Amino acid sequence: MSVADVKKNSEQKMSKSIETLKGNLAKVRTGRAHTGLLDQVMVDYYGSPTGLSQVANLTLIDARTIGVQPYEKKMVAVVEKAIREADLGLNPATHGELIRVPMPPLTEERRKEMVKLVKGEAEDAKIAIRNIRREANEGLKKLVKDKIASEDDERRGQDDVQKLTDKFVAEIDKLVGEKEKEVMTV
Repeated sequence: MSVADVKKNSEQKMSKSIETLKGNLAKVRTGRAHTGLLDQVMVDYYGSPTGLSQVANLTLIDARTIGVQPYEKKMVAVVEKAIREADLGLNPATHGELIRVPMPPLTEERRKEMVKLVKGEAEDAKIAIRNIRREANEGLKKLVKDKIASEDDERRGQDDVQKLTDKFVAEIDKLVGEKEKEVMTV
């Protein structure tokens, strides 16, 4: 393992942390409808829990309504029940074979709760990034101790890892700022 390997490994891990944050932020509800809100809904499909997207077609009917079209007619009631019981605060309504899921407007109080949730996700991501930085710095110290790298290499490596950390923390702040604006927009 070299100094370059430590840096490369750290950058990959930090990128994964950003992807995880993006996924978590996508699940935070804003006033607009998007099919990602129903990603975690599980449907009882012939005795086994199955993701909603595998038993139904999800579409956006308009900015505030998601359309859910089960692939099988007999799954309509099961899918509607799963959405209602998913604890997302959604109230689906069936029209023939199509289930309409209207997004209730968010109250000011609920928006502020969402912003707190977004900031919590951001803090978790920053902690993950800092832990990766610490692991990288420990890895660099070990390389010096094992006489694979010089102390100058270690110092340069730590500077590079710190620059990476700063870059990813700035990206987290940017993502969170955008999501906060999205949540607070009425």
